[in-house]
This record gives sequence, C-alpha cells and structure tokens, in this order.
Amino acid sequence: MRFAVFTVGLPELTPEEAVATLGELGYDGVEWRVVDQQPSPDGRPGFWAGNRCTWPLATFPEDALRVRAMTGGAGLETPVVGAYAGCDDPAAVERAMRGAALLGAPALRINVPKYDGESAYLPLRDRALGQYREVAALARRHGVRALAEIHHGSLLPSASAAAAFLEAFDPQDVGVIHDAGNMVHEGHEQYRLGLETLGPYLAHVHLKNARWVAAGPRPGGGTAWRAEWAPLSDGLVDLPALFRALRRVGYDGWVSFEDFSTERPLTDRLRDNLALARRLSAEVSG
Repeated sequence: MRFAVFTVGLPELTPEEAVATLGELGYDGVEWRVVDQQPSPDGRPGFWAGNRCTWPLATFPEDALRVRAMTGGAGLETPVVGAYAGCDDPAAVERAMRGAALLGAPALRINVPKYDGESAYLPLRDRALGQYREVAALARRHGVRALAEIHHGSLLPSASAAAAFLEAFDPQDVGVIHDAGNMVHEGHEQYRLGLETLGPYLAHVHLKNARWVAAGPRPGGGTAWRAEWAPLSDGLVDLPALFRALRRVGYDGWVSFEDFSTERPLTDRLRDNLALARRLSAEVSG
C-alpha cells in the first residue's frame, strides 16, 4: 500500500509547507483539496473554510502545472484530486477534470447529492444516475476516473449503496472511495462484505475515525447520540479488521488519511498515523 494525506486535514499549512512536511515524514503522495471555499468566520484556518491547503476550482486548470511541479519536486504523487464538484454541475465537473488531467492525477472525486431522509430517495437517486452518466462520459474524454465517495448524509452512505449506484457504469470510468470513518456516522457494513461488493469499483481508501457520544436527552425519553471525529487509533473503526479485509480482497492501492481530530499537534498526528498504518499493512502482508 501507499499512503497519502488529503489536504482538507492540513488547514493551517500552505501547499508549499504541506509537500515539504509530507516528504520529510515519508509519505508517498498528497490528495489535493480543490474547491472555491468560503473564508473562515473567525479568521482562523479551518478544515472546511479558510483552509490554506486548498486550490480554488475556478483557477484549477491554470494552477495545475505549478501544483504538479511542486508535488513532484517533493517526491510525492497525486493519486486522487479531492474535488467538491457535484454531478449536477457539469461545468464544474469538466473544470475539475481538466485540472486533474494536467496535474497528472488518474482520478478525482465527483460528489453525488446529499440526502437527509426528508424527500423520496428513489427519484433523487434516478436523477443523480442520469447526471453521473454525463460524468462518466466526461471522465472517459479527459482520461481520468470519477470517484464517488461513501459518505454519510448522501445518496451513497454504504458500500452496497455505492456499488448498486455504479453497477451500470464501466469501472474504468468510475469508482468508489471507501471511507470506514464516514460509515461510523451512517452506513456501516462488515468491511469485507462491503469491499467485495464494490469489486472493481473499489478505487481509493480514505482513513479516519469517529465515535458516538451522548448528546443529551431524547424527546420522549432515552438518550440522544451523535457521532464526532476521533483520533485514528481511538474510534469505532476497527483498523486491524479493516486492513485485514483490504488484504483479503487484494487491495494494494492508495490509502489517504483524512484525520479531523484535533487533540494532538498536527505533525504528531501525521507521523503517528503513518507509522500505525504502515505497521498494520505489514502485519496483514506478513
């Protein structure tokens, strides 16, 4: 396996600082965040707003060659572009794909719509399927692979849902980002069951962790619960079981860290996460 970091988790670092840090720590790659983001409300860099390690989608094709040179100069690769373009916005999808192709990244994330249970699911899914057909055609045209991420609060919260959504598409054009941390929030399945179900659509793995905490009384009685992000080694994701399952389905590709925990300093998290993942990978390969 090879290991990268999704720069959503490096909000306080500039791109130049990020590649230098990841190269020094021994990472193999960097998954660049690409989105036209909002400024941070309090002026401090955050994961989802004011993130300094983010490239604007508006200028991504123009920036891509500089990003490629910076990444390669640090001895890193870009396995996936962490774009936020939605399948319902073909202009944004094409812009992201042009940038990914120039950057030399073989794949990029293209989001499916959110889903909160308030509307009928099937009509939304069918509409998104039609939109993803255009995404797949654009992916083939640009020579990249469009990846849908397993994500809570979306149409694809589980591996089974993602596999069913993409089953009519050519896996050379589309694939899935497996994310066990997101599936703590919603969509948990036995890891091997989900990975085998994805089959040739398993294209990339995000690695993070989460846990459930009590959130006060529930109306009508009982306790309400909510999921929150946790350090990689201290959440509900069973990391040894996940790595065993990846090994058993023959996955030996990229694993990209997306750690949203903040209990420990960033450099410590980056160093310890990589050491833990490398140890687990070695154990299941031995």
